[in-house]
Amino acid sequence: MAGKRALVILAKGAEEMETVIPVDVMRRAGIAVTVAGLVGKEPVQCSRDVMICPDSSLEDARKQGPYDVVLLPGGLLGAQNLSESPAVKEVLKDQEGRKGLIAAICAGPTALLAHGIAYGSTVTTHPGAKDKMMAGGMSWKTPHNTRPTEGDVDHYKYSEARVQKDGNVITSRGPGTSFEFALTIVEELMGAEVAGQVKAPLILKD
Repeated sequence: MAGKRALVILAKGAEEMETVIPVDVMRRAGIAVTVAGLVGKEPVQCSRDVMICPDSSLEDARKQGPYDVVLLPGGLLGAQNLSESPAVKEVLKDQEGRKGLIAAICAGPTALLAHGIAYGSTVTTHPGAKDKMMAGGMSWKTPHNTRPTEGDVDHYKYSEARVQKDGNVITSRGPGTSFEFALTIVEELMGAEVAGQVKAPLILKD
């Protein structure tokens, strides 16, 4: 059986911890992670001025797909850049269409809203992104990849959980939930035993 593969899309303004911690935790679990720069392979300036070097450009990484999970870090500017990218929309639509796992944290889920992904799902976000997630757009109770009809409108359902899983979508709240978020992805892809083996040496507070 082929190993599991993850695609992390890194945009300027991404939150550093929400990027690095999931990458680290997934790699500890044996998942092959590709950090893809949204606009190329040059170092990306994150929200607190940490520079992260992508493994690949998103354009090149897409050619190596599909991936078992596509992950969107948060950070207000990072999430805005993800939300405005046609390439991100294509990646997410493809992932949703093949029922692949989609994970987003902090402000990252607002990119799902922007691109019409997982409408009707129960999600969580950073508290500061809740209003945008719930009022900044609409979701439609129609089959995926179809156009909504007027009046057939519903919002996402909102959860205050630190990590929320609904179907093939995993969302989380912020830097302080990054470990839980990452371990939930590991458990989904690799099983509870592997997640437990990865968690133990991290010395996380229960």
